[in-house]
Amino acid sequence: MSNQTYNFQSIYKEFYPKILRYLDRLIDNREEAEDLAQEVFIKVNKGLENFEGKASLSTWIYKIATNTANDRFRSTSFQKGQKQTFSGEFLEDNKEDKNVWTGEKNLTVDNQIEKEQMDDCIDRYVNRLNENYKAAFVLSEYEGLKNSEIAETLGLTVDTVKIRIHRARSQLKGIMEKGCEISPNDAGELHCDEK
Repeated sequence: MSNQTYNFQSIYKEFYPKILRYLDRLIDNREEAEDLAQEVFIKVNKGLENFEGKASLSTWIYKIATNTANDRFRSTSFQKGQKQTFSGEFLEDNKEDKNVWTGEKNLTVDNQIEKEQMDDCIDRYVNRLNENYKAAFVLSEYEGLKNSEIAETLGLTVDTVKIRIHRARSQLKGIMEKGCEISPNDAGELHCDEK
């Protein structure tokens, strides 16, 4: 696999949105996540010629992203409160019936607002998770990585990953039960009412 040639443009196109979403969920700051994502892909581009294929390409990229985020978490500027700013919405409303990227039917305005509120509610609680559990949880639940890929990304054993995901779910359930009431809306989707 080390003889395989990789095209950075196609890697960037495929993985940039995933890595940006992952970093945004990890640090809860869109502008910071965008900066980190750029750093990640600079490192990917530089390291691509030496990538030996011992891990899958996606695992290797997520590992670079996780290490880059961890470096930022440890930085003095981040710890002084840089994390407190939000960049707001970055996508404009699509006026067509279908999403141009996914082909999925767009939600009504009311359903979209409810979905965004539910996502925001869950994200607020995910951000309260213990840092040891948060990365494993986000990689599993949001990014869809397998436990073995998460283990390789975070430098843990598969058993440790399973434990961290289980504990993250338990912790999330506990803090959500204390902070909000979740019930289905008219469309059968979950809706969050803060207590």
